[in-house]
Amino acid sequence: MMSHLTDRVGAFLEDIRLIDPVRHQLIEAIMQQIAQLDPAITSEVKYGGLLFSKGHAFCGIFSYGQHVSLEFGEGAQLTDTHLALEGGGKQRRHIKLRSQADIAKKQISSYLRLAYQLALQP
Repeated sequence: MMSHLTDRVGAFLEDIRLIDPVRHQLIEAIMQQIAQLDPAITSEVKYGGLLFSKGHAFCGIFSYGQHVSLEFGEGAQLTDTHLALEGGGKQRRHIKLRSQADIAKKQISSYLRLAYQLALQP
C-alpha cells in the first residue's frame, strides 16, 4: 500500500474492506502497482473512488457491486495492445477486474505505465 495515504483515503479503503474483503484486496494490489511507478504519486478520494495523480490525474479505482473498475480519463489515447480497455466515450476508458488473476491477465501494469507516461507529457 502507498505509504503516504491521507486519513480520508485510509477511511475509504477501510470501508471497502469491511463491505467486501475480496474487492479490498484487489484495490490494494492495483495500488501497489501504481506505487511502483513513482513513490511521489498522490491519491485522493473523489467521484466516489480513488484518483491517482502526478501533475494531473492519470487513473482512478472505483469499487462496484461485483467488480473493481480501473479507469483512465485519457484512455482513448492509450495503445490497447492487450484489448482490455472498455468504453466508447470520447476519452474515457476502463478495465473491469473481478479477481486477482485479472490483474495479470489484463496486463494492468502495462496500462498503468502508459497512462502514467501520458500524464507526464506537457
